[in-house]
Amino acid sequence: MGRPCIETLRTSSPSSSSPPPAVTTTSTSVTETVNGEHDFRISGYSLSKGIGIGKYVASDTFMVGGYSWAIYFYPDGKSLEDNATYVSLFIALASEGTDVRALFELTLLDQSGRERHKVHSHFGRALESGPYTLKYRGSMGYKRFFKRSALETSDYLKDDCLQVHCCVGVVRSRTEGPKTYSIHVPPSDIGQHFGKLLECEKGMDVSFEVKGETFPAHKLVLAARSPVFRAQLFGPMKDQSSRCIEVEDIEPPVFKAMLHFMYWDSLPDMEELTGLNTKWASTLMYQHLLAAADRYGCNCSVRLIFAKTLHKHRCNHIGVGRAAPLSRLKAVCLKFVALPENLRAVMQTDGFDYLRESCPHVLTELLEYVARINEHSPAISKRLNEVIPDALDVHGRRAYEVG
Repeated sequence: MGRPCIETLRTSSPSSSSPPPAVTTTSTSVTETVNGEHDFRISGYSLSKGIGIGKYVASDTFMVGGYSWAIYFYPDGKSLEDNATYVSLFIALASEGTDVRALFELTLLDQSGRERHKVHSHFGRALESGPYTLKYRGSMGYKRFFKRSALETSDYLKDDCLQVHCCVGVVRSRTEGPKTYSIHVPPSDIGQHFGKLLECEKGMDVSFEVKGETFPAHKLVLAARSPVFRAQLFGPMKDQSSRCIEVEDIEPPVFKAMLHFMYWDSLPDMEELTGLNTKWASTLMYQHLLAAADRYGCNCSVRLIFAKTLHKHRCNHIGVGRAAPLSRLKAVCLKFVALPENLRAVMQTDGFDYLRESCPHVLTELLEYVARINEHSPAISKRLNEVIPDALDVHGRRAYEVG
């Protein structure tokens, strides 16, 4: 019954396409050793004799393959059955953790200069059971490394010293897939290119008159950065005299700063731009720049300036909320200032005096915000009463006693 069904499935119309070729992927398992070496000098060999069978002198620990190792030399041997006839030499795992698979090589150096070293190595030869697997303080080596009587009359012992060289190979496995190559892509420097275009003034096709100062620019750049400029320069209601446009209600340094950001995508140095080295002057420039950026629809500019200036004179930025639709900025600042631990410090700033004189309605909003906190937290209310002077009423106006 199944055979006709299979034949029917294989028979298709001439218009049907053949299945796409199978995609073959490959991978390779690679097992190799991470090798490290250590030299161990045993000075005063004759004095170490007699410490007892199974007792050893140890080298300092050393790292190979991310694990700690040490060399153990047994002057009286490790095995009781040998009755101190042989010296024993072992390499021991000194790290706690999972099992470690390793190979080793122990070499007793010939100190006569003839380089007839005594070498016991597991490298370069096939092992029936594979590498050794060690646990913490597990060791691998030779109980009968050298007959003690022969050692003491050999060239391996010189000036009552022995020289041991050890090599450890930690076995590691990994799986390799297809080779992929990554190329570091540097961050975009388009702002640098546009900024230099502003500086060299090449190809400029529009200029702006701002209270007697002229600022040349490129229509396409401004249109790309501002929907207001786009409509003014290319829209159906575009300015007929678009070669030179007069700008009102904005100061020349503010307009220059806005152009700088539109080209460079970064804020200019406000102190250098204004010629004043006071934070107060820079703060006022930021306030006017926020308003100008909103006027020309530069939302990205508003966000950058917000991040740049939020930590400075927060009290001043509450007043900015009335000059541009920055309600989120104002809300964050109000929440910050209303906290008792911040309010006292803020009230001592010039920015608070500025608010009281030029933005009394904002001061009213602040006090109403504080009042809402009082309703929900008596503890905070008590602390606020210690901060807010009695001479201010809930509307931010100074109260006076009438005799």
